[in-house]
Amino acid sequence: MTIRKTSAPRVTTNKNIDQVLSKVQFSVKGYVLPIVTLHAKSGADPFKVLIATMLSLRTRDQVTAEVCDRLFAKASTPQAMLKLSTKELEQLLFPVGFYRTKAVAIQETCRRILRDHAGTVPEEIDQLVMFPGVGRKTANLVRILGHQKPGICVDTHVHRISNIWGYVRTKTPDETEMVLRKKLPEKHWMKYNDLLVSFGQHICVPISPKCSVCPLAGTCPRIGVKRSR
Repeated sequence: MTIRKTSAPRVTTNKNIDQVLSKVQFSVKGYVLPIVTLHAKSGADPFKVLIATMLSLRTRDQVTAEVCDRLFAKASTPQAMLKLSTKELEQLLFPVGFYRTKAVAIQETCRRILRDHAGTVPEEIDQLVMFPGVGRKTANLVRILGHQKPGICVDTHVHRISNIWGYVRTKTPDETEMVLRKKLPEKHWMKYNDLLVSFGQHICVPISPKCSVCPLAGTCPRIGVKRSR
């Protein structure tokens, strides 16, 4: 490990964000996309994207994929999901993180989809966050991947890396989303999360990022980065 210092860092702005994201996209080209994105690309509808995203929280991608396959083979609509008992649903969800809590949240979400939205998953963020266990990150993913509508999904990687670049100066993911909505050109909205998640999982990792192999080496201001390799 090495400790590096930078002077007069160059922050990322809208003048160079196209170039920055182009380099990031090239660098993550060979890596596997996040599981919910892969699931959506396989033809999943908004309901499956919603449920898959709820299950993916605090769960490894491999586990999420296996559970989604098992669950959707048994129940792939709100109506079918509600025919399962809570115990049956828990068994199908195991071993995702907090599977008992998620089983209850999924059942209530299905009830609300049928009662309040005529069986269709809404596309508006303000409506999606009314479902139990659904925050802005999940809501944006459903909007982007399920409905193919513009949105900005901000997870810990997006929040952290956007601040490392100096593109935003924020303290929470929700605050980062609001700043990005005002600043980031809309043409980048739908791919921003996928790019930065892959980049954050493999190169700009949370602990000791791999700055020596980073495509942005020499231009990234590395704000807040104290150790790298």
